[in-house]
Amino acid sequence: MEAVPVARNPGWRYQTNMGERLNIGLIGAGHFGRYHALKLAASTRAKLIGLADPDPERAKAVAWEAGCPVRSVAEILSLAQAVIIAAPAEFHFELAAQALRAGKHVLVEKPIAATLEQAAELAVLAREAGLVLQVGHLERFSAAHGALTARMGKPLYIEAVRIAPFKPRGTDVSVILDLMIHDLDLILALTDSPVENVDAVGASVASAHEDIANARIRFANGAVATITASRISLKTERKMRIFSQTGYLTVDFSARKLTLIGRGIGMKLPGFEEFGVEQAGWQDHDALAAEHEAFFASVLDGAPVLVDAEAGTRALAAALAVSKAIADSRAIAEASGLVPKMNEAAPS
Repeated sequence: MEAVPVARNPGWRYQTNMGERLNIGLIGAGHFGRYHALKLAASTRAKLIGLADPDPERAKAVAWEAGCPVRSVAEILSLAQAVIIAAPAEFHFELAAQALRAGKHVLVEKPIAATLEQAAELAVLAREAGLVLQVGHLERFSAAHGALTARMGKPLYIEAVRIAPFKPRGTDVSVILDLMIHDLDLILALTDSPVENVDAVGASVASAHEDIANARIRFANGAVATITASRISLKTERKMRIFSQTGYLTVDFSARKLTLIGRGIGMKLPGFEEFGVEQAGWQDHDALAAEHEAFFASVLDGAPVLVDAEAGTRALAAALAVSKAIADSRAIAEASGLVPKMNEAAPS
C-alpha cells in the first residue's frame, strides 16, 4: 500500500498500517511519566503493556490509573516493541542505551543525555540497529510552534522569555536543561545555523543548580538570540519576539496570541502605509498526544522522525554551551571580587 501524506499540525505523517497497534512500555512514572501513561492508555495505535518505576507505591498508583501492570525494566524490554523513557535526566542515557541494545524503538524525554558523547552513542546505536530514536522536545508538537513557523521567515534577532514560580520538581537539573532547552530547540530550528558564540550569566538560588539564566547566542549566519529562563519568578510568562527582514513578530504563548508587523499584510499602520499589522491566535491541541502520534507513525509506518537524535543533540550542545558560558562568567566575577567564590563559607 502506498503511503498517503496526511496534513496535521505540526508537519505530516504517513497513513499506513492504521489497524496495527504498537506494544509499548513506559519507564518512569513521575509527574510527567503519569501524563505519558494516561495518553498511552487512551491511544488507538498503542497498547501500554506495563510501566516501571523505582518507587513501588508511585508505580502502583499510576498503573492503576492507566489500567496496566507494574513491571520491571527487564520485563518491559522483553515484552515491548518500543519504550518511552520518562525517568530523571541522569538516567536517560543508561536506559535508552539498554533499550536500543535490546532492539526497542525509543522515545526519550529531553535532554537526550547528559553529555554529547552519550548522545552520539545513542544515535549510533539507533542507526546501526535501524531503530527509531525520538527526543521529547514537546514544543515542536504544539499548536504555537505551527502558528509561529507558518508566519516567520529566517530571523535576524530573537528574544525569548520563559519564567515560572519555583517548584521542587525538575531541580535535579539546571533551569537551562529544565526550561531554557525548550526555547533553545525552537530557536535552533528557526535559525537553522550552527552556534558560533555564547555569553551567559546565571545563579543558583533555591536549588543546587542554576535557577535563573540569561544567554546571548550568536549564530554562524549572523542571527542573534537572547534567552531568559527562570524558575523562581512570581508569575508564569512565556513570550518571544522575532525580527526578520520580512517583519516583526511577537508571540505570547500563555495568551495564545501573536502579532505580525510587515509589508503588505493586514491592517495598514497610520503613517506607515507600506506596513500592516496582523493579529492571530491558535487553538491549543494536545501536544503530548501529537508527540506520541508522531512516534507511532515513525515506528509503524516509516514516517520521518520529526525530532531525531540529531535535533536532540543539537539542543543539548547549545544547553551545555550556555552552562559553560555561565561557569566562565562566574569565574571572571569571582576573580574580580564581584561575587564570592562558590567554595567560600558564608560569613558567620
